[in-house]
Amino acid sequence: MNKIWVLILLTSCIVSAIFAPELAIVAMTKGANDAVKLSISLVAIYGLWLGTLNIMDKLGLSDKIAWCMRPIMRFLFGKDLSKESNKYVSLNMSANFLGLGNAATPMGIQAINSMGENRTTANTQMIMFVVVSATSLQLLPTTVIGLLINRGSSTPTSFLIPSIVATIISTIVGVLLVKILSKIFKDKPENHQQTSSII
Repeated sequence: MNKIWVLILLTSCIVSAIFAPELAIVAMTKGANDAVKLSISLVAIYGLWLGTLNIMDKLGLSDKIAWCMRPIMRFLFGKDLSKESNKYVSLNMSANFLGLGNAATPMGIQAINSMGENRTTANTQMIMFVVVSATSLQLLPTTVIGLLINRGSSTPTSFLIPSIVATIISTIVGVLLVKILSKIFKDKPENHQQTSSII
């Protein structure tokens, strides 16, 4: 994927330099400035909410959140979800509730690692987590609201209800599909001895 993006970038720069070099320089300069401004505005948003989540974790509130979300966790991931996985999944979902998709990524990686320890293929728990994280149920999309405020929008929350409805529907559909397909395609236990002998 990185190679594809580099190829697209180089091609666009070469074409622009050949047909409109004066516009290419202006576009690249303006794009760089806009990227820096966007990064600064996102740093403020993520700094606020990541700091809040970190304080919650230090105060032990993350464990309480995980405890409150146990019924949802059991429905989604079954009863054998470990305490560590439960904590990371709960924090990931909490960050997604706040519309902090990028901030949720580190906790998502830790959740996947704790679920898939010593595995080389994804199990149903891991697939369910990826689907829930990708459909990203958002009750308060703070990143988008912050960007709209930064761009001077007079109604930065006007999209809130359609966004909530859309993410609820996408999450429900994704969860149901995983539940149905997991009944058809059962998890297969991995043969670690066979894996080690092949290696």
